[in-house]
Amino acid sequence: MTTVLATCAAAIAAYVAIVWALSLPLRDASIADVFWGPGFAFVAIVAASLSPPSDRATLLVVLTSVWGLRLALHIGTRWRKKKEEDRRYQAMRATWGDRFPVVSLFTVFLLQGGLLWIVSLPLQAGAALGADHPLGLLDLAGALIFAAWLAFEAVGDAQLARFLSDPASRGRVMETGLWRYTRHPNYFGDALLWWGLGLIGAGTGALWCLAGPALMSFLLVRVSGVSLLEKDIAGRRPEYVAYVRRTSPFLPLPPSRDP
Repeated sequence: MTTVLATCAAAIAAYVAIVWALSLPLRDASIADVFWGPGFAFVAIVAASLSPPSDRATLLVVLTSVWGLRLALHIGTRWRKKKEEDRRYQAMRATWGDRFPVVSLFTVFLLQGGLLWIVSLPLQAGAALGADHPLGLLDLAGALIFAAWLAFEAVGDAQLARFLSDPASRGRVMETGLWRYTRHPNYFGDALLWWGLGLIGAGTGALWCLAGPALMSFLLVRVSGVSLLEKDIAGRRPEYVAYVRRTSPFLPLPPSRDP
């Protein structure tokens, strides 16, 4: 287990360093977001290659690859259309100036790599210990949870993409479909599907690997997801204030009546 954890850490460091190198000629640190999802597929493959063959390791590679590639396609498509660096990184670039390339290696890419390593603990544990623990009901439950909430996340992303592609939607707030019940169906689906992967990893008895989905949930709610996105959106879209009053921030719930 220790060898898998250490080797995956080294592989992740190399992975994010390569992505950082790609960001330099592009002058766009947003590429880190595009490679976030595939990074987990990469870890699952590395962990499986270091471990005795098992059905659990194969299952985790397949599930994580499906999720990671879908997310990369979604974010990558949006990244190409924007043709500019994300506002977060633009602000950092303005603050650090010529030092931003070096600063971004540590504060964006290697930091993201550290988070990736922790969140991926179910993948590493499931691969390293999978051969000694046959698949069971907990793994079935985890796979079903993963599939259900991956679909939820994908539908939410598709609904928002369709809304934003309509010129009539410019300046308006998306509040139909899944977005009627939660302000962030994509983030909620993302959090829940990682708990599904966590159950598969925990099927080996390594309950400590649940720190991965716990961290992912915290990031999505308190750090890089809901909190960050809504930090200044009300100023840019006044309609969003009323939407916030009506709609649950994360957990899907029936909309309340706007006073």
